[in-house]
Amino acid sequence: MIIRRVPAVLAAAVVGASLAAAPASAHGGPDVVPSLKRSVVAYYNFDSPVRGNPAKERDLGRSGTDIDLVNGGAAMRVQDRAHHRSGRALQLGQVNPNLAGNDDWKTGIYSPTGVPSLRAYNAARGATIMGWFKMTGTNPSPNSNTADPDDRFNAIGLAGVLTGNSNGHDVRALLELINVNGELKVVALGRRLDGGNSQTFAASQDWQSILPQGEWVHLAATFDFDDGTMALYKNGRPLDGFYTRTDDPWALEGEPEPDATTASDPRGIKIGGSFPQNTREQNPCNCRMDTLLFLDRPATAHEVRQQYHR
Repeated sequence: MIIRRVPAVLAAAVVGASLAAAPASAHGGPDVVPSLKRSVVAYYNFDSPVRGNPAKERDLGRSGTDIDLVNGGAAMRVQDRAHHRSGRALQLGQVNPNLAGNDDWKTGIYSPTGVPSLRAYNAARGATIMGWFKMTGTNPSPNSNTADPDDRFNAIGLAGVLTGNSNGHDVRALLELINVNGELKVVALGRRLDGGNSQTFAASQDWQSILPQGEWVHLAATFDFDDGTMALYKNGRPLDGFYTRTDDPWALEGEPEPDATTASDPRGIKIGGSFPQNTREQNPCNCRMDTLLFLDRPATAHEVRQQYHR
């Protein structure tokens, strides 16, 4: 779905009518299962605008990493919800497929010197990214960076934590759809070392059966940087999948235990596409998101199932 510009008057009406919801408690409050609360680095329910700046979303996790609603501002909060505890959802997507501009709706935060509030991912042994996703338009999007009208981006951006040396694209932990052996797949993609190789765990199932058009789906990706494993879950159940590399891309062999990521603060979070600093369009997601959680350890299968049912 191509997003049309929302007139300023309408956007103001959306802000006035919908931003009065009471904010949730820190660390997710009742929305997060008890065993995960201490691990919630960042949590976004898209019902919690920053006071005085509705174009920013307040972090309800322990880090306080507020994020920017890029290009769409408060109008990106829409009247939809993934579950009964939710109020609104976040609309993301490509605005103009024929223009190599910077107007896609996405969200996140970026700092070239690192984001200190995300220090939980500095020398981290693990991570989890989970949330609710709903495809609302054509994916993947036309590639606005090329002149070929038939060219499409090779990925659909969901949510990820950037590396400590990222230009806004490279990630430490990522839940995404990406081209694997010529076929789009739902993946968990992790990179232990800044500037090092990534490993990808891809779901075997067809991506459109995992994320049917117009249907809310709960996805989770877990990353264990110590033992080199990743996992994917849909609606609380593990997804069968495969690693795209059989060597040692995270350079675990011969390293002193425990293994961890580079001791650098991530440069930010990206949601709904790359380059949250809005310098380039890349891999937009014509979709909605709700209740995004970023944890500093791999959640267990039981915890993922509990969180889905909650």
